[in-house]
Amino acid sequence: MKNNQKVFKVKISLKQWCMSALLASGLTAVSAQALEVEEIAIGLDNPWGIAFLPSGNALITERTGGLRMLSQIGVLSNPIPGLPQQSTVGQGGLMGLAIHPQFAENNYVYVCLSVEVDGKRGSEVHRGKLQGLTLTDVEPIFKMNPKVDKAHHFGCRVVFDNEGYLFISLGDRALQDEAQNLDNHIGTVVRLKDDGGVPSDNPFVTGKAPEIYSYGHRNVQGMTLHPDTGAVWTHEHGPKGGDEINILAAGNNYGWPSITYGVNYNGSVITDDTEMEGMQQPLVKYVPSIAPSGMTFYTGDEFPEWKGDLFIGALKFRHLQHLEMEGSTVISQQELLVDREERIRDVIQGPDGALYVLVDGANGKVLKLTK
Repeated sequence: MKNNQKVFKVKISLKQWCMSALLASGLTAVSAQALEVEEIAIGLDNPWGIAFLPSGNALITERTGGLRMLSQIGVLSNPIPGLPQQSTVGQGGLMGLAIHPQFAENNYVYVCLSVEVDGKRGSEVHRGKLQGLTLTDVEPIFKMNPKVDKAHHFGCRVVFDNEGYLFISLGDRALQDEAQNLDNHIGTVVRLKDDGGVPSDNPFVTGKAPEIYSYGHRNVQGMTLHPDTGAVWTHEHGPKGGDEINILAAGNNYGWPSITYGVNYNGSVITDDTEMEGMQQPLVKYVPSIAPSGMTFYTGDEFPEWKGDLFIGALKFRHLQHLEMEGSTVISQQELLVDREERIRDVIQGPDGALYVLVDGANGKVLKLTK
């Protein structure tokens, strides 16, 4: 074990959401307030995902590193052995993770990583039992089909819903037209049993890719459950513009690339259509893009005024996006942590009611947000 903790507290202000994005979304800004930020761990190698264990410790994936344990007092373990070697080409690596809802009984941890075979890469989810600081009985329970010789858009967020089903996001792998093809996993979100089996009520269970739950996605890198409805909410990267927040439903087509509010990075048009029959409209869209990553609903007592609100990391503009909610309706937005100018990769509520934020980079950090 080694202690990479560096702790200090500072006061920052919450800055208002930029007016151009508000005008595009039809929302209004909310007032600023004070917030305390504590760096509880530093020295992480491109941290990507975080999940809390019943003990109060947390597991953290490093995209270009390993799986690490963070103790309640801020001590980081050495990389936990047991997982296969991830492929860190391009955007790939060790990414999303989830803890089994009955972890206290079975010790199961689920990790999504990009794996390379014969020069081709794809997202896989591996399950193992956490025994101290080792993963044992590790086995793949899902392998994205097909693996391709591309280095982008792996998706790889992993969430259990309230019924115990496992949702895995999978990007379009820079093969955008394949996101409309139900014969493979490209550009989809899949739904599985906890052992990787296919639920009998999946919407395309008789097709060539029966794991698919929804499709027409570009690159879902945020996924969480609504605290009241239990619905799976996602956000995904658009191209240049057109980031989206969506509420998933079985069999829905979310439109990519047939409809989009974005354009190619060189400014050329992908499609003239932003709406089409049979394709879902986003709950919220961002033009320009904020490059979203990680998301969580807040339900704790540290910030009672935030109960039910949604928080999203923003890589491009280096802030934490706060969406004030009334049920499933977004009524305002604002930016947090702007003054730190750090890339936010993930956000999660801790068991103590604080918000925990992963800062991306070769010297990545874990931040704890309190009043």
